[in-house]
Amino acid sequence: QVQLVESGGGLVQPGGSLRLSCAASGSIISLYSMGWYRQAPGKQRELVARITSGGFTNFATSVKDRFTISRDNAKKTVDLQMNSLKPEDTAVYYCNADVLSRNYYSDIRDVYWGQGTQVTVSS
Repeated sequence: QVQLVESGGGLVQPGGSLRLSCAASGSIISLYSMGWYRQAPGKQRELVARITSGGFTNFATSVKDRFTISRDNAKKTVDLQMNSLKPEDTAVYYCNADVLSRNYYSDIRDVYWGQGTQVTVSS
């Protein structure tokens, strides 16, 4: 009953910016750590950025000076602001969240994934 839906992907030129947004919905009690991962063709999925419920963040070294992650606990959303985009940032970006939810008659702590949104950086 927990779903994560990403939006904001698209085509952008090198040096440009995009903002990705992820909205969580369902029988959510609490949202803990939330983050963004990405997977380029022929490569494994990798962590891009993560933010805890307390606001602590960490980033992949390749994006730490260019990307910013933020969250809105009231709206149950997490955003990824991507600046100075490079062709190597091209990938499918996935939202991820550690969630405590009410599943029928019991509370469940589990990790959920969004469907992914394509980001293409090209001239």
